[in-house]
Amino acid sequence: MITVADSFVRLGERLQNFGNDDYTRSIIDEACAANEWFAAEDICCAVDAICKQFLAHGKLQEWLSRYNISSVEPKRVAVIMAGNIPLVGFFDLMCVLLCGHTALVKPSSKDKVLTEYIISELKSISAELPILPYSDSSECDMVIATGGDSAAAYFQSRFASIPSLIRGSRHSLAVLDGSESEADIKALSRDIFTYWGLGCRNVSLVMLPRGCELRILPPDRQNEMYRGCYLSTRAIMAMTSRTYIDLGFALAVELRDFSDNISCVNYCYYDSIEEVERWIKERDSVIQCVVSRCVEHPRRVDLGCAQYPTLNDYADGIDVMEFLISN
Repeated sequence: MITVADSFVRLGERLQNFGNDDYTRSIIDEACAANEWFAAEDICCAVDAICKQFLAHGKLQEWLSRYNISSVEPKRVAVIMAGNIPLVGFFDLMCVLLCGHTALVKPSSKDKVLTEYIISELKSISAELPILPYSDSSECDMVIATGGDSAAAYFQSRFASIPSLIRGSRHSLAVLDGSESEADIKALSRDIFTYWGLGCRNVSLVMLPRGCELRILPPDRQNEMYRGCYLSTRAIMAMTSRTYIDLGFALAVELRDFSDNISCVNYCYYDSIEEVERWIKERDSVIQCVVSRCVEHPRRVDLGCAQYPTLNDYADGIDVMEFLISN
Protein backbone atom coordinates (compact mmCIF):
# COMPACT_ATOMS: atom_id res chain seq x y z
CA MET A 1 0.00 0.00 0.00
CA ILE A 2 1.44 3.39 -0.95
CA THR A 3 1.64 6.21 1.57
CA VAL A 4 -0.78 9.10 1.57
CA ALA A 5 2.03 11.46 0.56
CA ASP A 6 2.94 9.21 -2.35
CA SER A 7 -0.73 9.21 -3.42
CA PHE A 8 -0.63 12.98 -3.71
CA VAL A 9 2.67 12.92 -5.59
CA ARG A 10 1.12 10.49 -8.07
CA LEU A 11 -1.91 12.73 -8.33
CA GLY A 12 0.42 15.58 -9.26
CA GLU A 13 1.95 13.43 -11.99
CA ARG A 14 -1.49 12.71 -13.42
CA LEU A 15 -2.52 16.34 -13.30
CA GLN A 16 0.49 17.38 -15.38
CA ASN A 17 -1.55 16.48 -18.46
CA PHE A 18 -4.77 18.09 -17.24
CA GLY A 19 -6.67 19.81 -20.04
CA ASN A 20 -4.70 18.08 -22.79
CA ASP A 21 -6.94 15.05 -23.31
CA ASP A 22 -10.59 14.50 -24.11
CA TYR A 23 -11.53 13.28 -20.63
CA THR A 24 -10.13 16.22 -18.66
CA ARG A 25 -11.42 18.66 -21.27
CA SER A 26 -14.89 17.20 -20.65
CA ILE A 27 -14.37 17.77 -16.90
CA ILE A 28 -13.46 21.39 -17.63
CA ASP A 29 -16.56 21.85 -19.81
CA GLU A 30 -18.79 20.36 -17.11
CA ALA A 31 -17.24 22.54 -14.39
CA CYS A 32 -17.70 25.68 -16.50
CA ALA A 33 -21.33 24.77 -17.18
CA ALA A 34 -21.92 24.46 -13.44
CA ASN A 35 -20.29 27.82 -12.64
CA GLU A 36 -20.53 30.69 -15.11
CA TRP A 37 -17.54 32.42 -13.51
CA PHE A 38 -15.21 29.51 -14.32
CA ALA A 39 -13.28 29.35 -17.58
CA ALA A 40 -10.90 26.71 -18.87
CA GLU A 41 -7.93 29.02 -18.34
CA ASP A 42 -8.90 29.61 -14.69
CA ILE A 43 -9.28 25.91 -14.00
CA CYS A 44 -5.98 25.04 -15.65
CA CYS A 45 -4.29 27.85 -13.68
CA ALA A 46 -5.59 26.41 -10.40
CA VAL A 47 -4.46 22.90 -11.32
CA ASP A 48 -1.04 24.19 -12.39
CA ALA A 49 -0.60 26.01 -9.08
CA ILE A 50 -1.54 22.86 -7.14
CA CYS A 51 0.91 20.74 -9.12
CA LYS A 52 3.82 23.16 -8.84
CA GLN A 53 3.38 24.30 -5.27
CA PHE A 54 1.69 21.44 -3.40
CA LEU A 55 2.40 18.14 -5.16
CA ALA A 56 6.05 18.30 -6.21
CA HIS A 57 7.76 15.44 -4.36
CA GLY A 58 10.65 17.43 -2.91
CA LYS A 59 8.50 20.33 -1.72
CA LEU A 60 5.90 18.03 -0.19
CA GLN A 61 8.43 15.88 1.69
CA GLU A 62 10.38 18.87 3.01
CA TRP A 63 7.18 20.51 4.25
CA LEU A 64 5.87 17.29 5.84
CA SER A 65 9.15 16.76 7.69
CA ARG A 66 8.29 19.73 9.93
CA TYR A 67 5.32 17.91 11.45
CA ASN A 68 5.07 14.88 13.72
CA ILE A 69 2.13 13.09 12.13
CA SER A 70 3.14 9.56 13.11
CA SER A 71 1.44 9.74 16.52
CA VAL A 72 -1.74 11.56 15.46
CA GLU A 73 -4.94 9.85 16.60
CA PRO A 74 -7.20 9.45 13.54
CA LYS A 75 -10.38 11.50 13.72
CA ARG A 76 -13.29 12.43 11.50
CA VAL A 77 -12.81 15.91 10.06
CA ALA A 78 -15.53 17.74 8.16
CA VAL A 79 -14.15 19.79 5.28
CA ILE A 80 -16.79 22.27 4.12
CA MET A 81 -15.49 23.98 1.01
CA ALA A 82 -16.08 27.30 -0.69
CA GLY A 83 -16.59 27.52 -4.44
CA ASN A 84 -15.45 31.00 -5.40
CA ILE A 85 -12.39 29.78 -7.30
CA PRO A 86 -11.53 26.37 -8.76
CA LEU A 87 -10.38 23.73 -6.24
CA VAL A 88 -10.13 26.24 -3.42
CA GLY A 89 -10.72 23.43 -0.89
CA PHE A 90 -7.98 21.13 -2.18
CA PHE A 91 -5.31 22.09 0.36
CA ASP A 92 -7.59 21.43 3.34
CA LEU A 93 -8.50 17.99 1.97
CA MET A 94 -4.82 17.17 1.46
CA CYS A 95 -3.86 18.25 4.98
CA VAL A 96 -6.62 16.18 6.57
CA LEU A 97 -5.58 13.03 4.73
CA LEU A 98 -1.85 13.55 5.31
CA CYS A 99 -2.52 13.70 9.04
CA GLY A 100 -4.23 10.29 8.88
CA HIS A 101 -7.74 11.60 9.51
CA THR A 102 -10.93 10.71 7.70
CA ALA A 103 -12.14 13.56 5.47
CA LEU A 104 -15.88 14.17 5.39
CA VAL A 105 -16.11 16.38 2.32
CA LYS A 106 -18.84 18.84 1.44
CA PRO A 107 -17.89 20.57 -1.82
CA SER A 108 -19.58 23.78 -2.88
CA SER A 109 -22.17 23.26 -5.60
CA LYS A 110 -20.16 25.82 -7.59
CA ASP A 111 -17.04 23.66 -7.53
CA LYS A 112 -18.47 20.17 -7.10
CA VAL A 113 -17.41 18.87 -10.51
CA LEU A 114 -13.71 19.57 -10.00
CA THR A 115 -13.68 18.45 -6.36
CA GLU A 116 -15.33 15.14 -7.19
CA TYR A 117 -12.91 14.66 -10.09
CA ILE A 118 -9.93 15.08 -7.76
CA ILE A 119 -11.44 12.69 -5.21
CA SER A 120 -12.09 10.08 -7.89
CA GLU A 121 -8.48 10.36 -9.08
CA LEU A 122 -7.18 9.97 -5.53
CA LYS A 123 -9.40 6.95 -4.97
CA SER A 124 -8.17 5.35 -8.19
CA ILE A 125 -4.59 5.82 -6.97
CA SER A 126 -5.33 4.51 -3.47
CA ALA A 127 -8.79 3.09 -2.79
CA GLU A 128 -8.04 3.00 0.95
CA LEU A 129 -7.93 6.78 1.33
CA PRO A 130 -10.60 7.68 3.92
CA ILE A 131 -12.70 10.20 1.98
CA LEU A 132 -16.44 10.24 2.66
CA PRO A 133 -19.27 12.65 1.80
CA TYR A 134 -20.42 15.04 4.52
CA SER A 135 -24.03 15.72 5.39
CA ASP A 136 -25.67 17.68 8.21
CA SER A 137 -26.23 14.40 10.05
CA SER A 138 -22.56 13.34 9.84
CA GLU A 139 -20.75 12.90 13.13
CA CYS A 140 -17.37 14.63 13.16
CA ASP A 141 -14.64 15.44 15.67
CA MET A 142 -13.28 18.56 13.97
CA VAL A 143 -14.25 20.88 11.16
CA ILE A 144 -12.59 23.13 8.60
CA ALA A 145 -15.17 25.39 6.98
CA THR A 146 -14.71 28.23 4.51
CA GLY A 147 -17.25 30.74 3.22
CA GLY A 148 -18.33 34.37 3.37
CA ASP A 149 -18.71 36.24 6.65
CA SER A 150 -22.36 35.25 7.12
CA ALA A 151 -21.51 31.59 6.46
CA ALA A 152 -18.57 31.83 8.88
CA ALA A 153 -20.87 33.16 11.60
CA TYR A 154 -23.22 30.22 11.03
CA PHE A 155 -20.33 27.74 11.13
CA GLN A 156 -19.05 29.24 14.39
CA SER A 157 -22.44 28.62 15.98
CA ARG A 158 -23.06 25.25 14.32
CA PHE A 159 -19.71 23.77 15.36
CA ALA A 160 -19.17 25.59 18.66
CA SER A 161 -18.76 22.33 20.57
CA ILE A 162 -15.86 20.88 18.55
CA PRO A 163 -12.43 22.16 17.45
CA SER A 164 -13.06 24.27 14.37
CA LEU A 165 -11.08 26.27 11.85
CA ILE A 166 -13.54 28.73 10.33
CA ARG A 167 -12.65 31.16 7.58
CA GLY A 168 -14.64 34.17 6.43
CA SER A 169 -13.89 36.95 3.97
CA ARG A 170 -10.40 38.38 3.65
CA HIS A 171 -8.71 40.85 1.31
CA SER A 172 -5.32 41.36 -0.31
CA LEU A 173 -3.37 44.45 -1.27
CA ALA A 174 -0.31 45.45 -3.25
CA VAL A 175 2.26 47.97 -2.05
CA LEU A 176 4.44 49.40 -4.84
CA ASP A 177 7.57 51.54 -4.53
CA GLY A 178 7.42 53.19 -7.97
CA SER A 179 10.33 51.30 -9.50
CA GLU A 180 8.20 48.52 -10.99
CA SER A 181 8.95 47.48 -14.56
CA GLU A 182 6.39 46.75 -17.26
CA ALA A 183 6.79 43.04 -16.42
CA ASP A 184 6.06 43.81 -12.76
CA ILE A 185 2.89 45.69 -13.68
CA LYS A 186 1.79 42.79 -15.85
CA ALA A 187 2.39 40.47 -12.91
CA LEU A 188 0.30 42.79 -10.70
CA SER A 189 -2.49 42.57 -13.27
CA ARG A 190 -2.52 38.79 -12.80
CA ASP A 191 -2.74 39.26 -9.04
CA ILE A 192 -5.77 41.50 -9.57
CA PHE A 193 -7.70 39.75 -12.34
CA THR A 194 -6.95 36.02 -12.08
CA TYR A 195 -10.24 34.35 -11.10
CA TRP A 196 -11.86 37.75 -11.81
CA GLY A 197 -11.29 39.11 -8.33
CA LEU A 198 -13.36 36.43 -6.61
CA GLY A 199 -10.58 35.04 -4.43
CA CYS A 200 -9.34 36.33 -1.09
CA ARG A 201 -5.84 36.48 -2.59
CA ASN A 202 -6.94 38.83 -5.37
CA VAL A 203 -5.49 42.32 -4.96
CA SER A 204 -8.28 44.87 -4.46
CA LEU A 205 -6.19 47.77 -3.12
CA VAL A 206 -3.00 49.22 -4.62
CA MET A 207 -0.87 51.52 -2.44
CA LEU A 208 1.52 53.86 -4.28
CA PRO A 209 4.17 56.37 -3.21
CA ARG A 210 2.80 59.88 -3.55
CA GLY A 211 3.37 61.23 -7.05
CA CYS A 212 3.57 57.78 -8.62
CA GLU A 213 1.33 57.03 -11.60
CA LEU A 214 -1.27 54.29 -11.20
CA ARG A 215 -0.63 51.64 -13.83
CA ILE A 216 -2.93 48.65 -14.27
CA LEU A 217 -2.86 46.55 -17.42
CA PRO A 218 -5.96 44.83 -18.79
CA PRO A 219 -6.45 41.10 -18.25
CA ASP A 220 -5.37 38.84 -21.09
CA ARG A 221 -8.98 37.87 -21.83
CA GLN A 222 -12.54 38.81 -20.98
CA ASN A 223 -15.16 37.11 -18.86
CA GLU A 224 -18.76 37.98 -19.72
CA MET A 225 -19.88 37.79 -16.08
CA TYR A 226 -17.09 40.13 -15.04
CA ARG A 227 -17.71 42.54 -17.92
CA GLY A 228 -21.38 42.70 -17.00
CA CYS A 229 -20.45 43.61 -13.45
CA TYR A 230 -18.03 46.28 -14.69
CA LEU A 231 -20.64 47.90 -16.99
CA SER A 232 -23.32 47.82 -14.29
CA THR A 233 -21.03 49.33 -11.65
CA ARG A 234 -19.84 52.03 -14.05
CA ALA A 235 -23.43 53.02 -14.79
CA ILE A 236 -24.31 53.21 -11.10
CA MET A 237 -21.24 55.28 -10.28
CA ALA A 238 -22.00 57.69 -13.14
CA MET A 239 -25.59 58.13 -11.96
CA THR A 240 -24.51 58.74 -8.36
CA SER A 241 -21.68 61.10 -9.36
CA ARG A 242 -18.98 58.92 -7.78
CA THR A 243 -15.42 59.83 -8.74
CA TYR A 244 -13.55 57.08 -10.55
CA ILE A 245 -11.12 56.36 -13.37
CA ASP A 246 -12.53 54.22 -16.17
CA LEU A 247 -9.75 51.89 -17.24
CA GLY A 248 -11.91 50.38 -19.97
CA PHE A 249 -11.92 46.99 -18.26
CA ALA A 250 -12.25 47.98 -14.59
CA LEU A 251 -12.85 51.06 -12.46
CA ALA A 252 -10.14 52.61 -10.29
CA VAL A 253 -11.36 54.44 -7.17
CA GLU A 254 -9.09 56.50 -4.92
CA LEU A 255 -9.86 55.11 -1.49
CA ARG A 256 -7.64 53.71 1.27
CA ASP A 257 -9.73 50.64 1.85
CA PHE A 258 -10.39 47.30 0.23
CA SER A 259 -12.83 47.26 -2.65
CA ASP A 260 -16.03 45.33 -2.08
CA ASN A 261 -16.76 45.25 -5.82
CA ILE A 262 -14.79 42.88 -8.05
CA SER A 263 -14.87 45.31 -10.99
CA CYS A 264 -13.32 48.12 -8.91
CA VAL A 265 -9.69 48.41 -7.88
CA ASN A 266 -9.08 50.87 -5.07
CA TYR A 267 -5.83 52.81 -4.89
CA CYS A 268 -4.24 55.32 -2.54
CA TYR A 269 -0.96 57.16 -1.96
CA TYR A 270 1.45 56.98 0.94
CA ASP A 271 4.30 59.19 2.17
CA SER A 272 6.40 56.57 3.96
CA ILE A 273 6.70 52.81 4.23
CA GLU A 274 6.31 53.13 8.01
CA GLU A 275 2.89 54.69 7.41
CA VAL A 276 1.91 51.73 5.22
CA GLU A 277 3.17 49.17 7.73
CA ARG A 278 1.14 50.80 10.51
CA TRP A 279 -1.99 50.74 8.35
CA ILE A 280 -1.47 47.07 7.50
CA LYS A 281 -0.85 46.13 11.14
CA GLU A 282 -4.12 47.77 12.21
CA ARG A 283 -6.05 45.72 9.63
CA ASP A 284 -4.10 42.49 9.71
CA SER A 285 -7.11 40.45 10.83
CA VAL A 286 -8.83 41.01 7.47
CA ILE A 287 -5.75 40.74 5.24
CA GLN A 288 -4.96 37.54 3.37
CA CYS A 289 -1.71 38.48 1.66
CA VAL A 290 0.45 41.51 0.84
CA VAL A 291 1.92 41.69 -2.65
CA SER A 292 5.09 43.75 -2.41
CA ARG A 293 8.86 43.96 -2.49
CA CYS A 294 9.12 46.98 -0.22
CA VAL A 295 7.28 46.01 2.98
CA GLU A 296 7.78 43.22 5.48
CA HIS A 297 4.80 41.04 6.35
CA PRO A 298 4.43 37.37 7.35
CA ARG A 299 2.07 36.80 4.41
CA ARG A 300 4.03 38.84 1.87
CA VAL A 301 4.41 37.48 -1.66
CA ASP A 302 6.17 38.83 -4.73
CA LEU A 303 4.38 40.45 -7.64
CA GLY A 304 2.59 37.85 -9.76
CA CYS A 305 2.65 35.18 -7.03
CA ALA A 306 -0.61 35.88 -5.19
CA GLN A 307 -2.45 33.04 -6.94
CA TYR A 308 0.39 30.55 -6.50
CA PRO A 309 0.43 30.05 -2.72
CA THR A 310 3.09 27.68 -1.41
CA LEU A 311 2.61 24.93 1.16
CA ASN A 312 3.60 27.43 3.86
CA ASP A 313 1.16 30.15 2.75
CA TYR A 314 -1.65 29.15 5.09
CA ALA A 315 -5.00 30.89 4.60
CA ASP A 316 -5.55 33.52 7.31
CA GLY A 317 -2.03 32.71 8.57
CA ILE A 318 -3.33 29.68 10.51
CA ASP A 319 -1.23 26.52 10.25
CA VAL A 320 -3.77 23.90 9.16
CA MET A 321 -1.45 20.99 9.96
CA GLU A 322 -0.87 22.19 13.52
CA PHE A 323 -4.64 22.53 13.96
CA LEU A 324 -5.18 18.97 12.76
CA ILE A 325 -2.33 17.53 14.84
CA SER A 326 -3.02 19.30 18.12
CA ASN A 327 -6.80 18.82 18.41
